[in-house]
Parts: sequence; structure tokens; C-alpha cells
Amino acid sequence: MYALAEPQGGYFTAQQAIDAGIARSTLTYHAREGGTLQRAGRAVYRLRRFPSSPHEHVVPIWLGLSRADAVVSNVSALELLDLTDVIADEVHVTMPRSKRGTTIPEGVRAHFTDRPIRGQDRRVVLGVPVTGVERTLADVVRGDGWTEQVDLAVRQSLSRGMTTVPRLSARLPKSWQARLHAAAGGTGS
Repeated sequence: MYALAEPQGGYFTAQQAIDAGIARSTLTYHAREGGTLQRAGRAVYRLRRFPSSPHEHVVPIWLGLSRADAVVSNVSALELLDLTDVIADEVHVTMPRSKRGTTIPEGVRAHFTDRPIRGQDRRVVLGVPVTGVERTLADVVRGDGWTEQVDLAVRQSLSRGMTTVPRLSARLPKSWQARLHAAAGGTGS
């Protein structure tokens, strides 16, 4: 179970365990009071003694929606990419529009898209798929407008070499280009 959970911050789904040859009854046995597993959500488990992470509120939520091809996005992606000091009240995920009927747990803000999130638009952090820097910033700006947190995220992503001004410029609406260049302020091009 450790090999299954380790790349995902100590978490795994019941289906992942079953696919790895672990019987459901074994999961139930180890998830009892004082057992080696703790339930972290519907059909999501955590290794009880696995070191904690500052992103523990995101991983089990994503796992619960992973079969719906959910990708952590918006402010939650900024958090996992370490580009903000804000922790969102809800975990933001983006899923294909075809998954609109999926039951969304409390504490989750689901965004639906017709554009699949692939390649450069997707990264993996703690075993969790997140939207890439350019897609994340474009989604945040389109949803919440330009804020000081976006200024910070732009500066940090440029100084860390995670993106460039031309790549960001190509993704952001024209109305925000001047603000992008002001936030970049000579950092990365």
C-alpha cells in the first residue's frame, strides 16, 4: 500500500488498491479504529503514519474526483505550484464538460471545460495533476480579475523560470496585457 500511496502524499483510492490486488476486506480491516489506514473521503484512504503535507486538503478531494478526469486548477493550482500565499476556502478543480453530472463534494468548486487539459497545460505536483502556470493564471484572471495575488504569481513564476512573458501574454485576454507587463517589470521575457 505504501508504494501506491507514497507518490500521492500518503493517499490512495479503494479502486487503486483493488487494481493493485488488495482486497476490499483488507482495506476495511486496516481502516478500523487504530488501524494503519484512515478514511479520508468516500473510497479514499490515507496511510495513518505517513508524514503530513500542507496540501492535505487538496489531495484526497482530487483523488475522489480523479475518475472524472479532474485537474486541480485556479487558486488551488496556484497554491500547489507554490505561487501564492493564499489558501482557498474551496478546492478548485476543472473537469471535462461531459462530467457535469458528477457528484461534487462539499468544499469543492468545479469548473467545466470543453478544452481538454493536456501537455503544457498540465503538471503533476505531489502526484496530483494541476493546470500549468499559463492556464492557471488565465483561469484566475478570467474568474476573479487581476489581483495582487496574480501580480505575485506572475513575478514568482517568471523569476523561477516556470514561464515567460510571451507565453503568458499568449494566454491572457488583451485587456490584461498592460497589467501583465507591469507585473513582470523586467523579470523574465
